[in-house]
Amino acid sequence: MAKDMTLLWGSGSPPCWRIQIMLEEKQLQGYNQKLLNFYKKEHKSQEVLDMNPRGQLPAFKCGKHILNESYAACFFLENQYKSQGNKLIPDSPDAQALMYQRMFEVLTLGQKMLDLITYNFRVPEEERHDSAVQRNKEALTAELKLWEGYLNKTDCCLAGKEFTLADVLVFPGVAYLFRFGLCSERYPALAKYYTSLKDRPSIKATWPPTWQSTPAQDTLKTI
Repeated sequence: MAKDMTLLWGSGSPPCWRIQIMLEEKQLQGYNQKLLNFYKKEHKSQEVLDMNPRGQLPAFKCGKHILNESYAACFFLENQYKSQGNKLIPDSPDAQALMYQRMFEVLTLGQKMLDLITYNFRVPEEERHDSAVQRNKEALTAELKLWEGYLNKTDCCLAGKEFTLADVLVFPGVAYLFRFGLCSERYPALAKYYTSLKDRPSIKATWPPTWQSTPAQDTLKTI
């Protein structure tokens, strides 16, 4: 079954990681995969462009179907393999509503995180402004406080006690926050969520290889 699937991915990319976690959760090991290097611009190779004309990772093919957006790929896999592996969409309307809300709401968190982390890379040094950095910090801080509040009200996962599609899609972003130095003491609920899920088999099996061999960063330590 998984032999008909191909994933081209980059280490540390939350969208790539989501699909990897999803494949593990649905017991779809043994797929064709290739780890590419962002710094060497391998994501702009013809091999990637043939699957993903945007020249971005992930590039994912399931049989004849190409799904390069991580949300699309995860929804597709859950629907195609409902009876295999772990069921990731709850039956309860309450849990389902909360799951959908959090999984789409995290896109805002991801954007605010990237705005801050990538500002120095995107903007030439002579054009950088302290006010822009401060604005990005304040926006991310306000967003993190929202998520801290959400996680204070849940049992351990985002939509209750059960691990759902929301956790597949949100956890890589939360892990990214702590990889870049987010303070556990300042955000205890986020830290608890992170530590309670990081040893889940699907997450442990797909942990970004570059994170294991390179030191963490401190970009977010003052947030």
